[in-house]
Amino acid sequence: MKTVKDLNFQNKRALVRVDFNVPFDKQFKITDDTRIRSALPTIQKILDDGGSVVLMSHLGRPLKKLKEDGSVDKEKFSLKHVVKHLSELSGKEIKFADDCISEESFKMSSGLKAGEILLLENTRFYKEEEKGDESFAEKLSKHGEVYVNDAFGSAHRAHASTTVVAKYFSPENKCFGLLMAAEIENADKLLHKSEKPFTAILGGAKVSDKILIIENLLNIADNIIIGGGMSYTFIKAQGGNIGKSLVEEDKTDLANDILKRAKEKGVQILFPKDSVIADRFDNNANTQLADSKDIPQEWMGLDIGHEAIAAYEAVIKNSKTILWNGPMGVFEMEKFKNGTKSIAVAVAHATQDGAFSLIGGGDSVAAVNQFQLADKVSFVSTGGGALLEFFEGKTLPGIAAITE
Repeated sequence: MKTVKDLNFQNKRALVRVDFNVPFDKQFKITDDTRIRSALPTIQKILDDGGSVVLMSHLGRPLKKLKEDGSVDKEKFSLKHVVKHLSELSGKEIKFADDCISEESFKMSSGLKAGEILLLENTRFYKEEEKGDESFAEKLSKHGEVYVNDAFGSAHRAHASTTVVAKYFSPENKCFGLLMAAEIENADKLLHKSEKPFTAILGGAKVSDKILIIENLLNIADNIIIGGGMSYTFIKAQGGNIGKSLVEEDKTDLANDILKRAKEKGVQILFPKDSVIADRFDNNANTQLADSKDIPQEWMGLDIGHEAIAAYEAVIKNSKTILWNGPMGVFEMEKFKNGTKSIAVAVAHATQDGAFSLIGGGDSVAAVNQFQLADKVSFVSTGGGALLEFFEGKTLPGIAAITE
């Protein structure tokens, strides 16, 4: 795998695809800067060599979330909101081009001196980006002499800036960034070099979002712990009463099929024995503990209960390899965060005792950051969909564009 470590960037301009698709509050303050901080080592390596850096990224889906008058909300989706924070983190002045392929932007990139950084405006302001348009990709390629893909979070998209642009660079002038390399290395370690027992912790709302990853994990995991809304589809499939809990009625047969195949393969699948239930989806709701298979008619499960936590902790404690993707409940609400927090702490303790742990998926990453445990696990992935597709056994276009 060729990375920026294998190249010398002296007097070279590197076009670096980063993933600065970060969340903001209403005042455009960044609420989680993990992806920006993760890109810094690659940027620093290029600058230390005596090169200059042109950064490109998408932010949100501006063409799918138009203003009422049908125009693009260029204020809401502008990468200019990243400039100040990136400058503070890097200790460098950040130049900003308010368009990614304008004449002015090309003037700015071609005029960069060694040690300088230019950030281009959101590539998704152009419909050609998501279409993987070759002409658009070729224009983007003019911003650099070397192409560096450091955007694992977008590696599953065959977009112009993540995949197609690589065509316009010779093999010796394209490589992975340090974040991308670390993501691939750690995901590969978990998939192909995992130490047993291997436990996968899967949460989130829907079984349908995790079908392919569950099917792949049945071949490598010893234990699969299920939490979050998706657990109630499995519980209902087994004849449980789940009240008003989230359920995918059309996936109960699939859930039973997964359980059957798990049994055949000797994989233990665990569901929450008990749940914290609420009479409405609200932090101020009335709550109580209930058997997950016997939730009253008008109530819903919003977190795993004490017995579930204890059972899950015991399995995690004895694991040597741990993958965690998805929360155990609605951890954004104070009343329903205990399950997710307990699992995060258990994973951190297991890591301390020698296990290899990989945390992936936006909500799981947000959880370990919220509970200040990110530095207590082995690796925190910046890729949500990309990581899932990697574990599903798919070839990611953004990786193939550099390696093939």
